[in-house]
Amino acid sequence: MRNLKRILLAVLVLLAILAVLSFVLENQQQVSLLFLGWSGPQLPVSLIAILALLVGMLMGPVLSWVLGRVIGTS
Repeated sequence: MRNLKRILLAVLVLLAILAVLSFVLENQQQVSLLFLGWSGPQLPVSLIAILALLVGMLMGPVLSWVLGRVIGTS
């Protein structure tokens, strides 16, 4: 049973890697983001999307930790 779980985990990881790789290869167009008058450098769409995903994944736990400390101390 443990080997089956390892095999399934390996298959899921490989599928995730293939999905990210195909996303990156399909979205190589260069774009420049404009935010509050600031124009960023030209980067591939895939890089911007992945960076936004990673920032969001980091912000969730950090905000949860901060709110937990604020609510826990009041």
